[in-house]
Amino acid sequence: MIFSLVVYSAPHASESAATALRFARAVVDAGHQLYRVFFYADGVHNGSALAAPPQDEKDLLTPWQELKQEHGVDLVVCIAAAQRRGVLSDSEAERLERPAANLADGFEMGGLGQLADATAHSDRVVTFGGNG
Repeated sequence: MIFSLVVYSAPHASESAATALRFARAVVDAGHQLYRVFFYADGVHNGSALAAPPQDEKDLLTPWQELKQEHGVDLVVCIAAAQRRGVLSDSEAERLERPAANLADGFEMGGLGQLADATAHSDRVVTFGGNG
């Protein structure tokens, strides 16, 4: 079975992002394909290289990057939501004339077309977080 995930919550806002990561691991450990993880709304903060959680909190960035390295999972951060929240790739920081970029290695910027593509190529799309 082919899965894609949509993560709406920042890693520090609730357990939703951590639950998404555990679900992603369970998908690949069970032998299924994880086509794409799309980070949307506050979920784009999962792709920030500058987040530094306190020692007693989970660091979700490294496990997401490991999932990408080990299984080739596509980690896409919504470009419009990311710009709005100050998460920028090198090219976007340059284009927008900002002093620095902070998109973490292993993540890429993309648009809603990549979410539509994930929906078209997946048997299941599972969402985590969001309002309501």
